[in-house]
Amino acid sequence: MFSARLTIDPTQIVAAVPRRLFGTFVEHMGRSVYEGIYEPGHPLSDEAGFRGDVLALVRELGATTVRYPGGNFVSGHRWEDGVGPRDERPVRLDAAWHSTETNQVGLHEFAGWAASAGLELMYAVNLGTRGLHDAADVLEYANHPSGTALAERRRANGADEPFGIRLWCLGNEMDGPWQIGHKTADEYGRLAAETARLMTFLDPTIELVAAGSSNAEMPTFGEWERTVLRHTAGLVHHLSLHAYYEEVYGDAGSFLASGTALDRYIERVAEIIDEAGAGPGSAHPVGISVDEWNVWYQRRWNDVDKSAVLTGDWPEHPRLIEDAYSVTDAVVVGSLLNSLIRHSDRVTMASLAQLVNVIAPIRCEPGGPAWRQTIFFPFARAAALAGDRLLDAGIAAPSYDTAVHGPAPLVDAAVTASADGTVTVFVTNRSTTDASELTVSVAAGGLSLARAETLTVPPGGDRFTVNDAAAQPVGMTALDGAHLAHDSERTTMQITVPALSWSVLQLAPTAEGAR
Repeated sequence: MFSARLTIDPTQIVAAVPRRLFGTFVEHMGRSVYEGIYEPGHPLSDEAGFRGDVLALVRELGATTVRYPGGNFVSGHRWEDGVGPRDERPVRLDAAWHSTETNQVGLHEFAGWAASAGLELMYAVNLGTRGLHDAADVLEYANHPSGTALAERRRANGADEPFGIRLWCLGNEMDGPWQIGHKTADEYGRLAAETARLMTFLDPTIELVAAGSSNAEMPTFGEWERTVLRHTAGLVHHLSLHAYYEEVYGDAGSFLASGTALDRYIERVAEIIDEAGAGPGSAHPVGISVDEWNVWYQRRWNDVDKSAVLTGDWPEHPRLIEDAYSVTDAVVVGSLLNSLIRHSDRVTMASLAQLVNVIAPIRCEPGGPAWRQTIFFPFARAAALAGDRLLDAGIAAPSYDTAVHGPAPLVDAAVTASADGTVTVFVTNRSTTDASELTVSVAAGGLSLARAETLTVPPGGDRFTVNDAAAQPVGMTALDGAHLAHDSERTTMQITVPALSWSVLQLAPTAEGAR
């Protein structure tokens, strides 16, 4: 057992917590779309072919936006292949994922599904094999009401009203040599700027996301952002970063401290934005869109799976990177969510990658069940319970040494507040062996404990326990044993949070406190 203390003043508001922080991502990759959200003939699929059980879990997850259709896929994608009568749509080879794309799900189908799931669509345009002309075409097709060839084509294809897409990504990971149409920073920056100008001419209400670095270890990281911003500052509203983390060689300590790496990554990109004169308070501020983030076991993919999958035949929707997530993975995802929430002053959007089957919180089998992976729970709780105000909270906790990230605190937290005075604490215990006696001190009287629950190792399990089609032992469970003391000015709570856990604590005004 070790002690930690969290000191909270509800009057110390750092920033608004953007609802778009809790976005997600669907790419035409593996079984994300086909045999994921879409499976005609499944007993629970609707007349359009979309699975009702998957849709119910998506709604439960509580995501707010969905990035689509890629990802690497978009850099070779022809948007017009996915519109019009399905029996006339071309079948194409997808070079990004060595697959065959049937185009049975395209812009119309996905926009309708996203609306039914309560998701704001964030559409990516192809700046790999294509450019500004095609980006302008898909924008006009999607958003212009009527009277032009493209708008009338949309109406003829069944959507009388425009889709009204506001969020647009200018390509994907163009800094990566794996990307179809990979470019230098100057090449991409110039293309992104010209595309942004044209798209804004057509629809000045849209928000544009320029592609930042694919990860913080890219040799071009930093200089890529500076160059892209030299071209695009004043034209775009967000700059992306992508971040994936994994446990390597059994180094759980470093893995559990991944949130500290995301902290540094976000803060470095924010510094570069400020240097470019596009920070908060500027005439044209640029926010950070963390529009791909998750735990992903990339070494296994690169060293083992890729050579088997990306050679030979061109299958339809092969099984790609369907990682089964453990308790440890879920705790790390919780800590990454804490980092995103703590940076609400700079992070304007984020997208958990991905949504179904492909490194996803939701898994399903063809003709079979759908279920919640372990990482489903911290995301769903954060999306549902985070207040609209980020609070500045002081944490006093022991630190430990990691091989990758240096010293890291054993306890990690993010704190929000709601208009009704409810204070919500998301807290991670990174120790794999020791519980923490946590003291939470809030400068507000008359608060009571409204919620205390945790995700941790289930009875009979260990840190590698996963949820699968047969059994789902990992989830949120009640956290008992809290002791509260309060007076007119302060509420203090002591509670034990288990080793290797991500927990939610909510303190809400009592009726007496309200009086």
